[in-house]
Amino acid sequence: MVSVGTIIWLSSELMFFAALFACYFTIRAQSPDLWASQTELLNIPFSTVNTTILVLSSVTCQLGVFAAERGQVGRSGNLFQVNKWGLREWFILTFIMGAIFIGGQATEYAELVHHGVTLSSNAYGSVFYLTTGFHGLHVTGGLIAFLFVLGRTYVARKFTHEQAISAVVVSYYWHFVDVVWIGLFATIYLIK
Repeated sequence: MVSVGTIIWLSSELMFFAALFACYFTIRAQSPDLWASQTELLNIPFSTVNTTILVLSSVTCQLGVFAAERGQVGRSGNLFQVNKWGLREWFILTFIMGAIFIGGQATEYAELVHHGVTLSSNAYGSVFYLTTGFHGLHVTGGLIAFLFVLGRTYVARKFTHEQAISAVVVSYYWHFVDVVWIGLFATIYLIK
């Protein structure tokens, strides 16, 4: 039931991001010269690395889900035996990667503000910060969800099927956030 509810909720989130994409393309179509000048300020190599980190975090998240489905909450070997990691280790790594992504996004914002691109500077700045900012808020929400799942694994005396389901549901959300970012990255950074 929780999985179905999460999928329905993510569908509404998809509509929200579809509206942001529509806004981006509409304003872009009205101001092509502004877009040409402002997109030159984007640091595409940096953003590509940041995107790669976020996309790879989806892999580590899924490896955590596989461990949860096996009932393996913690590692069965030492820390350097990655093939013996459990849910905790994979989710902690996913959390770190997501936090690095948010830090990278903040770094990019600081650089753009330094160049005069702000939320209120022009239509490009408004749409750029709205789309990427709302995505960043969603990533932050995912990071908080990882902390809740991890906290439950430390508090509970026994790892249950319900805890595994919560890991699966958080992974749905995380994969959704990653897929949305791939669309945003392609739209904002790659399509000229």
